[in-house]
Amino acid sequence: MPKLQTIATAVPATKVDQTYARDFAREIFGGRFKGIERLLPLFTNAGIETRYFVGEPSWYREPHDMAERSALYVTAATELSARAARGALERAGLEPVDIDTILYVNTTGLATPSIDARLVNVLGLRHDIRRLPLWGLGCAGGAAGLAHAAQLAKADPRSRVLLVSTELCGLTFMPDDLSKSNLVATALFADGSAAAVITGDEVDAPGLEILDSQSRFYPDSENVMGWTVLQQGLQVVFQRRIPDIVKESAAEDLGGFLARNGLSLGDIGAFLLHPGGAKVIEAYEDALGLDAQAMDWTRGVLRDFGNMSSTTVLFVIERYLTERGTGNGGHGLVSALGPGFCSESVLLGL
Repeated sequence: MPKLQTIATAVPATKVDQTYARDFAREIFGGRFKGIERLLPLFTNAGIETRYFVGEPSWYREPHDMAERSALYVTAATELSARAARGALERAGLEPVDIDTILYVNTTGLATPSIDARLVNVLGLRHDIRRLPLWGLGCAGGAAGLAHAAQLAKADPRSRVLLVSTELCGLTFMPDDLSKSNLVATALFADGSAAAVITGDEVDAPGLEILDSQSRFYPDSENVMGWTVLQQGLQVVFQRRIPDIVKESAAEDLGGFLARNGLSLGDIGAFLLHPGGAKVIEAYEDALGLDAQAMDWTRGVLRDFGNMSSTTVLFVIERYLTERGTGNGGHGLVSALGPGFCSESVLLGL
């Protein structure tokens, strides 16, 4: 089976605590947002203490068009991605020329050539490297990227795949968008990057075995989550029923996925789930019958970094690896939700 050998992460320099973010929202939206004081507890109840952003607070106070946002995305995403990728390569004991394929995941910025092409130059990757940019899966993109990287490594057992996910969710903030979805995003979203090395069967390296993956699409649910593309940028779309969808479907979806592999929820030693928000975490606990401790890695990442869209679930896996390492035996379950509406899940051998 392909293996997830290493993960490394990177965050921008600007660190913002949640109290500051709440006061920032009060200042920006002020008297223009009806009932804002009633909604500000969103920040307190989000389960977040700190987040990181590529811009200084002054940048977010002003409106920006798509061109300005994209220009900053290209510069900042390239720098963050390179830092995370170098960390992953160093942890794996590899040089950039050892990588055969690079897969780049994001949903929060537009660039052509895509960031993976820029990383070929910045990192010194081989000029015959295969590139696969993956855009538009939102929060599900990290799990999907891991699944796709495993498929690529499975097709070529001697190969090494570099998976990079970089999301700059803060660049989608619009100070003139007075929707509740924008306020929720302001309380949740953050910036970050993660990189992972995935190896094929014939590469002698330790790691977490990638045993299986599953995609689940929910028909006629395009309006649950995503972006509306405007001249000013990407406007966030959220529906309040996302936790309800988790409660209604997670046990069946994930239980069926595990049953296909001869397992049940009771066989999972590590639940490595994307922290979409505090209510989503609670919905997973209810649906899967988990105690709060089972979601410690997920809650910890949300607390320390916020929701970084696709990148976040890779932070969760890195936290597990830092605390537990590899070779523990048993199974881990990775899962995340995203636009479509969809879920992406990966079964790991620990």
